[in-house]
Amino acid sequence: MSLPAGIPFVKASACGNDFLLIDFLQAERALASSDIATFTQRICDRHDGVGADGVEWIYPHAKADVEIRLINADGSEAEISGNGTRCVAAYLCSERGKEKITIQTGAGLKTCVLTERTESEYEFEIDMGEAVVGAELAVKIGAREVRGIPVSMGNPHYVIFVQDFSGNWQDEAAEVQRSPGFKNGVNVEMIAIDGKHELRARFFERGVGETRSSGTGSCAAAVAAMTSRRVESPVRVHAPGGTQTARKEGNLIFLRGRARLVCRGDFFVN
Repeated sequence: MSLPAGIPFVKASACGNDFLLIDFLQAERALASSDIATFTQRICDRHDGVGADGVEWIYPHAKADVEIRLINADGSEAEISGNGTRCVAAYLCSERGKEKITIQTGAGLKTCVLTERTESEYEFEIDMGEAVVGAELAVKIGAREVRGIPVSMGNPHYVIFVQDFSGNWQDEAAEVQRSPGFKNGVNVEMIAIDGKHELRARFFERGVGETRSSGTGSCAAAVAAMTSRRVESPVRVHAPGGTQTARKEGNLIFLRGRARLVCRGDFFVN
């Protein structure tokens, strides 16, 4: 008996933030009547699918090595994932042998430079561009008020400083995320300062919920902490999935971290 039609994918993880990488041109025919949002929900399901925080759909581009479109696990679209972009860079490094990779994202062109490689694990530093930091913003959750710093890394973030993480921090972050003040949704970071160059972070992302790591979230956390003079560049951002380093050079933010190619396979469409 022949197997049903399949869509090839590569799974990669950057500090526990996992993504499926799919070449749209290879998948287009097999997708048939299914749109990429619906298919992304299916393949990201951790019980009936492969399981991932999202899919980086890869397209050809005239001026960059590739263009990518990020669809979250719930089928919503996001401008960029720093970790997802790094996963795509690792895949392209593996496939094409390039050590400097340009990737067009929904938040602009990003350049990834390979700094280290060990078998299927790759470390890149990415020029993440400029951060836009807003004034401290109060958000009401229930009967109390939370204060945080809005930061844009091409996607929206809200950074909350805490002494430590409460047992129900995810519920608090979800309440903040539902605030009507964030018209395009928001990624929530809770961070605790551990030193001039060290902080711990927890991430609650649009379209996913809690994630073990976040690239743009690590940048937003570091930028908010630097702007409020709590830390100095470079900043090591420690999360449950691993550590990334964000540094500031002029107005630009650079993010360094690892990405690991996990497996490849075919997802049966029918």
